[in-house]
Amino acid sequence: MLKTIITIIYVLCLLPLAVSAKTPKEAMDFFVKYTNFANNYDASLLDMYSTDAKIIREVVKPTGEVVDVVVPTQRYFKELKLGQKTAKLRKYRNKYRNIIAQEVPEGIKISAERQPSKETYWLKMYQIVKDTDSGLKITEEMMQTKVQSFLNQKNKE
Repeated sequence: MLKTIITIIYVLCLLPLAVSAKTPKEAMDFFVKYTNFANNYDASLLDMYSTDAKIIREVVKPTGEVVDVVVPTQRYFKELKLGQKTAKLRKYRNKYRNIIAQEVPEGIKISAERQPSKETYWLKMYQIVKDTDSGLKITEEMMQTKVQSFLNQKNKE
């Protein structure tokens, strides 16, 4: 009898966690919203990130070598706000393909290939999104880039 009561209490405690868990489908919808905000220079894009998100830029050197640069979250937010103004003038947009959302221990991982405006190549990217009290938030993001200036930023850190 005691085991039954403990089991019922245990299930009742876990039920809210299961109900609040987000699905890969919801993560895909989140990514569509992210893409829309990013390509339309909407300031709401920043609200999609956790305040302590891990931002990684994987710099692809001309030799093909790859170097990871971790950008502090607050600096990323500041640079994104500034960059949106220039991007809007240039009508810069990213295209995405091969988008996949799958559950991982940290949340849901959204992987895709990204094509920057006016380029013919595709680069890897992923985001890990996690359910929070205020909805899904990006807790980690990695985007490959061929912009070498990120390497200078790494040397300053």
